Amino acid sequence: MAKIAFIGLGNMGGPMAANLAKAQHHVTAFDLSDAALNTAVEKGAHKAASAAEAVKGAEIVVTMLPAGKHVREVYEKDVLPNVAKGTLLIDCSTIDVDSARHVAALADKAGMEMIDAPVSGGVGGATAGTLTFMVGGKDGAFAKAKAVLEKMGKNIVHAGGSGNGQAAKICNNMVLGVSMIAVSEAFMLAKRLGLDAQKLFDVASTSSGQCWSLTNYCPVPGPVPTSPANRDYQAGFTAAMMLKDLVLAQQAANAAGASTPLGAEAAQLFNLFVNSGHGGKDFSGIVQMLDGK
Repeated sequence: MAKIAFIGLGNMGGPMAANLAKAQHHVTAFDLSDAALNTAVEKGAHKAASAAEAVKGAEIVVTMLPAGKHVREVYEKDVLPNVAKGTLLIDCSTIDVDSARHVAALADKAGMEMIDAPVSGGVGGATAGTLTFMVGGKDGAFAKAKAVLEKMGKNIVHAGGSGNGQAAKICNNMVLGVSMIAVSEAFMLAKRLGLDAQKLFDVASTSSGQCWSLTNYCPVPGPVPTSPANRDYQAGFTAAMMLKDLVLAQQAANAAGASTPLGAEAAQLFNLFVNSGHGGKDFSGIVQMLDGK
């Protein structure tokens, strides 16, 4: 049983911390939200009054925070000054690659081992403990972290050095955002041509149009009963979060000199959808905007 500090108990962090507590780890948790913190305590965590207090005496620190600026601030002000050398640091936030590498360098200089380990799988995966972790960091840090990550996820991939976990995450989600728009456009075209949605699904899901956005997360009601389309686009992964990842991908593409025209267009379309007041809906709900609703 390890002493784990968990900072950031939102929609994803809360269930992840709960799974660590369920696995009999001693989890000391902190979040700015009292409600989120109280829920974590109900799930077996111990309450800390601050991030700095949470990490004192911890063997492992796990963070799940909104953006790069928050990760930098928490590690610089709260984590690194208050943990012992040799503490394993795991940042599961989805942030820009530069911030991930900056914080990892600070950790290395302070004698800590650190990985960036953003996740895929949404709230359902966080709750079920079936997340995919994309990990960046040194081999030794990855080896130490793997047993902890396995209590929260099903698929753990070492993507290379520091920042490469973030790189893998944003590249993957750019594919997801673009493919969801393509699938949505196809269903809206089929609708206007008088082709039944189930018939299109039956064809595309068994031929060259097959992709995850179609077969696992079909954006129209009916063909895939478990998709958010069948529950009024209640979010598994919000449109606002998709927009965040697409913006991160564009920032990275611009910095690296990579050409990503479809990624750029996807970011523009999700920006329109989110700024129309639909940021809290599932990202597959963009089909409604493409349908003119």
